[in-house]
Amino acid sequence: MSCVSQQSPRIFAAPLPIFGKAAAAALLCGACGVVFAPLLMPVVTAWCALCAGVLLWCSWGRGRWCGALLVGIGWTTVQAQAGLDIQLPAHATSREYTVQGRVVDLPQHGPRSTRFRIRVDDDPAQPTLLRGRELALAWYDATPTRAPAPRLAVQAGARWQFQARLRPPRGLRNPGGFDAERHALLQRLAGTGHVRAGRALGPPTGLPAWRERMAAAIAVQVPGPGARFVQALALGDTRALGQRDWDDLRALGLTHLIAISGFHVGLVAGFAAALASLVWRVLPVLGRYWPRPLAAASSAVVGAALYAAAAGFALPTVRTVLMIAVVALARCTRRPGTVGQSLALAALAVLLVDPLSLLAPGFWLSFAGVLWLVWCLPGRDLHWLRTFLAAQGVATLALLPLTVALFGQASRAGPLVNLLAIPWWSLVVVPLSLLGTGLEAVYEGAGRWPWRAAAACFEASWWLFGTVARQPWALWWAPLAGAGAVPAALLGVFWLLLPRAAGARFPALLLCLPLLWPARDRPAPGEVELLVMDVGQGLAVWVRTHRHRLLYDAGPAAEGGFDAGERVVVPTLHAVGEAGLDRVLLSHGDRDHAGGMPAVRLHFGTPPLHAPAGAVRADLTPCQAGDRWRWDQVDFTVLHPPAGMAYAGNASSCVLRIQTLHGAVLLTGDIGHAEEARLLAAAPGALRAEVALVAHHGSAGSSSPDWIQAVAPRLAIVSAGHGNRFGHPRREVVQRWRAASAEVLGTADSGALRIWLGRDGLQVREQRLFERRWWDAAERARSAAILSAVMNTVDGPEG
Repeated sequence: MSCVSQQSPRIFAAPLPIFGKAAAAALLCGACGVVFAPLLMPVVTAWCALCAGVLLWCSWGRGRWCGALLVGIGWTTVQAQAGLDIQLPAHATSREYTVQGRVVDLPQHGPRSTRFRIRVDDDPAQPTLLRGRELALAWYDATPTRAPAPRLAVQAGARWQFQARLRPPRGLRNPGGFDAERHALLQRLAGTGHVRAGRALGPPTGLPAWRERMAAAIAVQVPGPGARFVQALALGDTRALGQRDWDDLRALGLTHLIAISGFHVGLVAGFAAALASLVWRVLPVLGRYWPRPLAAASSAVVGAALYAAAAGFALPTVRTVLMIAVVALARCTRRPGTVGQSLALAALAVLLVDPLSLLAPGFWLSFAGVLWLVWCLPGRDLHWLRTFLAAQGVATLALLPLTVALFGQASRAGPLVNLLAIPWWSLVVVPLSLLGTGLEAVYEGAGRWPWRAAAACFEASWWLFGTVARQPWALWWAPLAGAGAVPAALLGVFWLLLPRAAGARFPALLLCLPLLWPARDRPAPGEVELLVMDVGQGLAVWVRTHRHRLLYDAGPAAEGGFDAGERVVVPTLHAVGEAGLDRVLLSHGDRDHAGGMPAVRLHFGTPPLHAPAGAVRADLTPCQAGDRWRWDQVDFTVLHPPAGMAYAGNASSCVLRIQTLHGAVLLTGDIGHAEEARLLAAAPGALRAEVALVAHHGSAGSSSPDWIQAVAPRLAIVSAGHGNRFGHPRREVVQRWRAASAEVLGTADSGALRIWLGRDGLQVREQRLFERRWWDAAERARSAAILSAVMNTVDGPEG
């Protein structure tokens, strides 16, 4: 007993390692608590937490995890607020600036636009809000006949002066949609905008210019379609990849292999370390000056850094280089440890340098993938083929919940295709691509044959992969699930990967069901659900009854630019769990309403199309007054245009009235005062509705007082882009609707609007309020407006 009593205190009093696994886990928990919270704590409180955390972490041996937790909370909050402070004020309106600086990435030249990033010079001559910061700019051709030479002259690394109209980063908000504001925060962008005029100040120089020269050399020296993939693998240049390429890669689960990623950086680091170790074995005399293990570790860091430089120091590559450098440093300081300890050290380094990395999917996939492999394959002495197959199986199953949660989809073909693509692309195509790049950097023209060999090897596999990618079963879209579905699925996967003697597998499968097959509430017969998508300056409305689905308009699309059908409508419909449409009705043929239609038909087959005669070049059924159909005790009636009317753009818009057992919905397209008057004269009593779409995005040429009085809705919806150049919705129009006791909601401020009209009455869910994020520009602008109003009240005459 005396022996136990003397030894026990030593065991329990042993301090935790200052940079151990417990500290890494605590730091991660603290950072996650901030990143995934709806609001940020005050910066003063964050600094207090950070200072207290540092003291506890360094001094309190057994409670170091408490200090790491506080450091995670405080440091992440400070960095988050710093990232927001870089941006133009969220409440700022679009205005013109004259800036000069250097183009820091590879410009993306489209048919009528060029997109690029510029770092503004850090000197007093530049606007104070923009000095030393980066902007994402677009340069458009004003008309199809305008000479596009000025924008095409923009080259990476060149210095330019631009007159640009800028605004704070702001994006669309839809279920399952891309979060542009989060992306801007990760990229540390100060603002976005479009160029009005520009002039070059200096020739291209530096790393960006070198990358563009290499990309041009590959395009010239490598014939055939394989050149675009060699550019992606060698330089991280994916500009030549089209939407079809990305669709195929997603269907195959190969997007992590096609551009320079953390996986490839790790491979290059391992190859560099092996090469250095080989040289040291061949020349033992080198060991007298620098030990072989240290040389291997240093070479790994150098190789990873060079490859990251070729990719333009993209965020995933920088994180991987940092992880490799930390592990190499521990090796060089003769502090070897287990794989778990090395991973903890790498996580600490990444989170301390940039805690906002938690917002990037790559952080979770890379660390989670290694953790699962370490836990499931702890040093098993297996044949290399069995080890590879086991690792692929573990990665596929273990990362499935994260893949579904982060991307809303999973590749059914991925597990099989990766067995071939990973060794072939990573061990053959990538080395040949890098060899060509290295030779080309030394002597012009020397990289031709390695690049051509890489392209030939890639194309030898792509013809097979492309065939698989276009099969309807290759990609599986998952509906959005509740917040608790991901932890439950991770627990289920953990259970499935336990040793066989650990228990039954059926309960583990049940834990995965809420994420993979979430419950979906459907309207009852006689009820209707609407989703007015946030598509910017355009319109797309999804209508669902008990068993049927209708799409009213498909959103805007620009030639060679943003396509709301591909970027918004298709992902949103998949996110709400729909794999098909029973009918598509286009109000008229303008691009802001019908532009996304080709993408919708590509993904959802060819549902029956209804539109005004002459609106679009497609097989359609003319939409005209008197058309009626009934779905699940819900009546659909077309009120406009009259039969035989010649197509006249906005004036020909299909007006659809949806009558449920609990009220009506009125969808109006872009009709104006004349069409409103015609409808009032034809059927004044048939216009009453609980929910009404404000015609023509709230323009002054629609929503007459008589029309508003006849419709008299409880809810009026405006679909318009934030800060659009038309000034929609007009203030006087909004005031007229509100004067009629209607609540007016707009997609620009609320994001997508989901509306239920059923036996429980009228219910509305605003996407920006339903999924609150502290980086949300609309929420921060609203808070700034409230604060400004309060301050004006306090400072007023009565204050």
